[in-house]
Amino acid sequence: MDYDTTSRSVTLTGGDLHYHEVGEGPVLLLLHGSGPGVSGWANFSSNLEFFANSHRVIVPDMPGYGKTSAALGASPPETVNVVLALLDALNIERADVIGNSFGGMIATQLAAHHGGRVRRLVSIGGIGLYTMSSFPAEGLRRLVDFVEDPRRETLVSWLKSMVYDESLVTEEMIQSRLELATKPEILAASRMVYSRDALGAIAASMRGPNALAGISHLPLIEAPTLLCWGRDDRVTPLDGALVPMRIIPKCELHVFPQCGHWTMIEQRVAFESAVGAFLSRE
Repeated sequence: MDYDTTSRSVTLTGGDLHYHEVGEGPVLLLLHGSGPGVSGWANFSSNLEFFANSHRVIVPDMPGYGKTSAALGASPPETVNVVLALLDALNIERADVIGNSFGGMIATQLAAHHGGRVRRLVSIGGIGLYTMSSFPAEGLRRLVDFVEDPRRETLVSWLKSMVYDESLVTEEMIQSRLELATKPEILAASRMVYSRDALGAIAASMRGPNALAGISHLPLIEAPTLLCWGRDDRVTPLDGALVPMRIIPKCELHVFPQCGHWTMIEQRVAFESAVGAFLSRE
């Protein structure tokens, strides 16, 4: 079970989408987060063996990441449509969905507006309303630092803000992320989303009369939902989970101690145990 043997490609309107596939059984769709050098494999490769024991696991590179071109449409609404097109192309009517950060945003939109396609939903951080923390948090500010000044030093600073245990930021991770993140097309896609002006506009919208617009879809989610959050998340702080936990009708929250933004990596065994039990529950 390695990168090459699980690698697949499918042609959609606008271009080819790269994904990984492994296992048999009910479909489990894993949607990765955003940021420098991110891909489906970078986010979820360590979890494939566990989930492939019970599911047919599909891990796409979303537009603008990995080997998938941003030309397919990299904005959140466009990405939702790309995910739907992928499910249709693979003849998948319904799936369990796990989304990390940006992937969680896409997964909740999918579950809210196309509920028949989502059986159970897991979001790893990434959504919510920050009731006590300031926005943008440290991790997003470090991300903008890299996008504006793409050097090894700014990348390492961002990676360390993603985790509780900085020893997880290995030389191998740094090199692989740097190689991907500095490719012209991927860097251009990152700059479209992660700029100081863009984050400033989001922060302003959170203080205005439409402050709840970004979460207005959450009460529409009918699928049983599990929120997974690192207690020490410096990208989307833990207080962001409180409002979603209340307004998503069938929602549970699992908080992982000594854990940053990547619960599926930093607390892998505990994450797999909690999510595996949730997905298999009658």
